[in-house]
Amino acid sequence: MEIHLPQNRAIQRMRVLQSLCQEFPQAAPQIVEVNLQSRHGVTLEVKPLRTHRSRPQENYYRKWCNGFAKFCGLTPDEMHEEILCQCYGSEEIETRFGVKRRPIKRSGDTTRGDYSELIETLCRVAAQMGYDVPPPVQEEE
Repeated sequence: MEIHLPQNRAIQRMRVLQSLCQEFPQAAPQIVEVNLQSRHGVTLEVKPLRTHRSRPQENYYRKWCNGFAKFCGLTPDEMHEEILCQCYGSEEIETRFGVKRRPIKRSGDTTRGDYSELIETLCRVAAQMGYDVPPPVQEEE
């Protein structure tokens, strides 16, 4: 949802921006700067907060996915595609090169929870094939 506060509603815009500055004093300098630079007003965007995967999660997954790929004779990208298909399901797409299997969901915009599910799938599939992936260390919040 976007809330537009145009230049001709200066009093309303100032009240909203003052409230934001009071609630988030660390952001006050940037809020003031944006207001000063805005010729036509400002737009506020309100949307649900998403917790994206963490860097330690990604590092862990990539390290062990690459090792498992080597163990299986696949490239890291091929293994990543396979784990995505195992975790989120797949669909078969008709192409000029024949039928291709693609994951239903990609990992690019996943939450921490979704990425944890991907890591659990990697650990489970690797164990089923005799490759030992140690459990991830729980990270501090």
